Amino acid sequence: MKSRIVAGLLGLFHTANGIAMLFAPRLWFAQTPGAAETGPFNPHFVADVGFAFLAAGLAFLSFAWRAKLKLAALGASGFLVFHAALHLAGAAQGHGEHLGVELAFIALPAFAGLL
Repeated sequence: MKSRIVAGLLGLFHTANGIAMLFAPRLWFAQTPGAAETGPFNPHFVADVGFAFLAAGLAFLSFAWRAKLKLAALGASGFLVFHAALHLAGAAQGHGEHLGVELAFIALPAFAGLL
């Protein structure tokens, strides 16, 4: 039961992030620490990643709703863990200006999803 509660919280978090990326991409880009440092705003890229976060969030919400949908949440964790690994690799290469944010809002939720 605890894993489904965590899945529900992760689902809300990732779904909200995906929706923000899809419906307010410029605001999301401007407000997200480090996003503007990756290059100029690219609406297509933000939407692509927004759909990935939306799919991950909905997969976690599905598992929170029905325990038999656990594999959906595990599959969603693939994107989230690889995304976190990309950020952690960047930090290890000296791009750790936003390490606290990346650990709290990218890595921790990604690895919590594996639980």
